[in-house]
Amino acid sequence: VASHEPFPYRYSAGRYASVFFEGLKQGRFLASRCGACKTTLVPCRLVCGNCFAEMREIVELPGTGHLLSYTQVSFPFIDPFTGKNRPVPYCYAMIRMDGADNSFQGLLDVRYHHRLKSGMKVRAVFHEKRKGHVDDIKYFEVLGEP
Repeated sequence: VASHEPFPYRYSAGRYASVFFEGLKQGRFLASRCGACKTTLVPCRLVCGNCFAEMREIVELPGTGHLLSYTQVSFPFIDPFTGKNRPVPYCYAMIRMDGADNSFQGLLDVRYHHRLKSGMKVRAVFHEKRKGHVDDIKYFEVLGEP
């Protein structure tokens, strides 16, 4: 017998992820910087993935970056986070945020989906109402005419 009862839950994102999400709530990209090797990671991390030192410094990134790679989805898809149909086409991207040493994942503005290229400059566009969740980033737009 299948159950259809909702099981609401809450969990802690942790000290450093919470800093990142609070930054998003304010429309800011916060990252952690390693004091030992100067690696900067977004979202914020407690431990450096490069040298394994504790990351204690929080820095703000400009919210811009470069498109590393992307995939375009052109068939109907139910978003597992919202349960709603995602408009098609949509593009999911790996972005190297300016000032960061790792990549960040996000959706692209699809107005130029037919002309996207790796290396293009992008900028985060935030929803007007934010709640401290990665979905506060509406999409990344291409800066200038691609």
